[in-house]
Amino acid sequence: MAKNLLIVESPAKAKTIEKILGKDFQVKSCFGHIRDLQKADMGIDVEKNFEPSYIVPADKEKVVAELKRLAKSSEEVWLATDEDREGEAISWHLCEVLGLDPNKTKRIVFHEITKPAIQAAVQNPRRVDMNLVMAQQARRILDRIVGFELSPVLWRKISMRNNLSAGRVQSVAVRLIAEREREINAFNTVSTFKIEAQFTAKDVSNKNVTFSAEGKKQNSPEDAETFLKGCVGADYKVTDIQVRPGKRSPAPPFTTSTLQQEASRKLGYGVSRTMLIAQKLYENGYITYMRTDSVNLSNTALGDITNTVKGMYGEEYHQFRKYKNKNENAQEAHEAIRPTYMSNASVPEQEWARLYELIWKRTMACQMADAELEKTTAKIEISTNKEELTAAGEVLKFDGFLKVYREDKDDDELEEEANEGMLPPLTVGQQLPFKEMNATERFSRPPSRYTEASLVKKLEELGIGRPSTYAPTISTILKRGYVEKRDKDGTERFYTVYSLKEDKVNKKQSSEMTGAEKSKLFPSDLGLVVTDFLNKYFDDIMDYGFTARIEGEFDEVAEGKMKWNTMIKDFYNPFKKDVEKTIETAERATGERELGVDPESGKPVMARMGRFGPMIQIGEANDEEKPRFAKIPTGQSIETITFEEAMNLFGAQGVMGQYEEKDVLVNVGRFGPYVKWGDDFISLPKGTDLGTITLEKAIETIKAKQIADMPVGTYDDKPITKGAGRFGPYIKWDGMFINVPRRYNFAKLSQADMDELIDAKVKKEANRYIQRWPDENISVENDRWAPIIKFGKKKVYLPKKKDDTRYTAEEAAAFTLEEVKQFIEASIPGAFAKKKKAAAKKASAKKAAPKKKAAPKKAAKKK
Repeated sequence: MAKNLLIVESPAKAKTIEKILGKDFQVKSCFGHIRDLQKADMGIDVEKNFEPSYIVPADKEKVVAELKRLAKSSEEVWLATDEDREGEAISWHLCEVLGLDPNKTKRIVFHEITKPAIQAAVQNPRRVDMNLVMAQQARRILDRIVGFELSPVLWRKISMRNNLSAGRVQSVAVRLIAEREREINAFNTVSTFKIEAQFTAKDVSNKNVTFSAEGKKQNSPEDAETFLKGCVGADYKVTDIQVRPGKRSPAPPFTTSTLQQEASRKLGYGVSRTMLIAQKLYENGYITYMRTDSVNLSNTALGDITNTVKGMYGEEYHQFRKYKNKNENAQEAHEAIRPTYMSNASVPEQEWARLYELIWKRTMACQMADAELEKTTAKIEISTNKEELTAAGEVLKFDGFLKVYREDKDDDELEEEANEGMLPPLTVGQQLPFKEMNATERFSRPPSRYTEASLVKKLEELGIGRPSTYAPTISTILKRGYVEKRDKDGTERFYTVYSLKEDKVNKKQSSEMTGAEKSKLFPSDLGLVVTDFLNKYFDDIMDYGFTARIEGEFDEVAEGKMKWNTMIKDFYNPFKKDVEKTIETAERATGERELGVDPESGKPVMARMGRFGPMIQIGEANDEEKPRFAKIPTGQSIETITFEEAMNLFGAQGVMGQYEEKDVLVNVGRFGPYVKWGDDFISLPKGTDLGTITLEKAIETIKAKQIADMPVGTYDDKPITKGAGRFGPYIKWDGMFINVPRRYNFAKLSQADMDELIDAKVKKEANRYIQRWPDENISVENDRWAPIIKFGKKKVYLPKKKDDTRYTAEEAAAFTLEEVKQFIEASIPGAFAKKKKAAAKKASAKKAAPKKKAAPKKAAKKK
C-alpha cells in the first residue's frame, strides 16, 4: 500500500499523474463533486444566515466509501482537484466527508500535467483556500435560491407543464437571444447601389490586367441610373496615389472564451464539444488547464515558444510579446491555454488533433513577428461629372505570424485576398482604359443571430458568467427548450443591376439566396414568453448590469473582501418580496396574439402558448363548441406567424368527405397531425403539411390502419388486434390495451403468447371490474372504499343509500345499464345529451360536406 493518497477529479487524470509520481503515491479520482445541497426545503436554512445543508448523492456513496477506506489506510492524504473555485470547493467537501482538517491537509495545484509541473506542485503544497471555497458556495446557494423561488412562479403563471425553470445566468442568456431575434424581426431592409468600375492597365511584366475602383454609394435606382448616364463618354484619369505601410498583429493566446469562439468559426464545434475535447487534452498532459480567463504565459512557456519559432522559421519570425489581462479579476487559472510542449505540433488521437493544432498554432503565432503590408490607394477622376472613384490594393511584404496559419485550410484565403487586392503600377495623370461600370443593388443586413461562440463572447463582454459557467449555461437553455439550435434556409431575393458598357446604360434583374444560417440560436416561443414575464416582474434578475455586479461580488468573496452570507442576504430580502408580490398579483402569461377571424365560423384566431407548446386556437374556451387547435411547427413563431400561415396549419376546414359512410377530416392535436375517421384517430407522420392531404390520401391512411388493425387471433371468441402506441407495442382485446413486454417477439406473436398476456391481464383486472359496457365506455369498478362508476376517464361516485350506507360490490353487480346511466346523468347533467347534440352536428356536417371540401384545395393551391 502506498504511503500517500492523492485525490483528483477525473480517472484519466489519475492515471497520468500516478505514472509521474511513482510507487509512493496512490492516485484516485472522486469523479467531480461528491456533495451537493439537499433538495428538500431548498437545502438552505434562511433563518440561520443561509446555512447550507449538504448530502452525498446516492450515485456518489460508493465512491465516498472507497475514498474513506483508502484514506484510513494511508499515512497522508493530498488533494489535487482542479485549480478553479469549483475545484477548491471539491477539496473542501472531501475534507468534510473524509474527516480531514482543511487547515492541515496538503492541497496542490498545477496548470499542466507534466512531470516538472507535478513534481513542483508536490514540493510546494498549500492549504485549502477557504475564500475560494466560500465564493463557490455563494454562487451555488444564490443560484439555488433563484431557481427554487422562481421556478414555481413560472409553473403557476405560464400555461405549460411543470418543467419550467429559471436561473440567474441562463435567464439573462435567453434574454440576449430573444432581444436579438426581435431586433432582426423589426429590422427594415434598406437598399442602396454600389458603384464599381473595371479598368485595365499594364502590370510589371507588361501584361494587361483588370482592376476595380469603387465610387460613392447611390441611394435609389434613379440616382444610380443618373450616375451611370453621367459617365457616358467620360475619360478616367489617376489624380492621386498614396502608398502606406501597414501591419497585422497576432491575437493573444487562447482563454476559454476565445478558444470556444475560434473552434466554432474554424472547426464548426459547439461549446460543449470544444470543452469536452479540451478536457481530454488537459487530462492527458497535452495542454494546460482549459478553464481560464487569463492571457498570461509563464516564463518557461515563453522560452519554449521562442526556441520553437526560431528553430522552425528563423530569428526574423520571432517577436517577444507579453499580454496583459483585460479582466484584472481573472478568477480561474493564471495562465492561457497552450500546449505543454511546443515540440509537439500535433497529437496522435485523431478526434482531438484538430483542436490541439488550433491551440498550437495560436500559441506559436502570439510570439511571432507582425505581418508587414503595403497599402496603395489611387484616386481616379471622371471627366464628365468630376466625381471620384477609389481603387485600393494591398501587398503582403512579409508574412510574419501568417506563416503558421498558411498550413491550415482556412487560411489559403488570406493569400488569395492579397493577390486579388493587388493593383498594377499606376502614375498620377495616367489615363485609364475603361471596360465597364456597374451599379449593383445591395441591401442592409440585420444583426446576425448568435452562435454558441458569439453568445459566449457577448456574455464575457457584459461580465456575466465565468469560464466554468459558459458551456453549462448554453447546455441548460437548449435542454429546457427556451432556445433552439438549428439551421435556417435562405430565400430567393431579386436585385437590380445597371451596367454602363460601350456608352450604353442597361438594366437587368438578378437573384440571390439570402438569409441562410447554420447552427444559430433561435429563441423558442416558450423562451420569449418566459423572458417577457421575468422582465416584467423580476427586472433586477434580468438586468445585465445587476448580473455582472453579482459576478463582481463573487470575486470580492474570493479575495476575502466580502462575507459570502452578507452578499446573499443583500440579494435575498428584496428578491423574496418580488416573488411573493408576483405570485399574488401577476396574471398568467400566454404570449397571446390575435391574428384575425375565421371566415367560416366567425370565431377569433389567435396564436398563444398552450400546455403542450405554441399553438393556434380558433374560438374561445368558454364557447359552446370546443375551440380547435393546431400546433405551431418549428421554424414558425407566435410573434411572426401570419393569419394565412395559421389557417394553413388546419389543412382541410371541416369534413373532407366520407369513407364507408363515416366522416373524414384532418387536423393537428397534442401529439401531432392526424386523420379523423368517424370516432377513430389515425396519426400522420410528424411535420406533415395538412395542406397536402387530399381525401384520397386520407383514405389511403385509413386503409393502412385497417390492415394493421385486422385481428391477429381470438380469445374467448373475441378478436385480438395489435398496434404500437406512445408507451410501446400492445395488443387490444375486449376494449383492454395490454402492453407487450420486450421478452416477447412482437412481430411474431403466437396465439399462445397472446393467450398468456390476456390471461395475466384478466387475472389482474378480475378484482377491478364489477361490470363493463365497453361500447358505451362505461364500467362499474371496485375502489378503495366502495364501488364507483367510470364514464370515459371520469369517475362518478355512487350516492349513499337511503339508510346512509354505501352500495356493496354484490349490489353494484346487479345494476342495469339504464340504472348506471341515471347515476351518471345525476352527477354529470347532460352527459348523454352532449352525445345526441354531437350526432346532430355530424348530420349537418355531412350535408355541408361538398361545400367544405373545396376549402382545403384552395388553401393547398395558395400554398
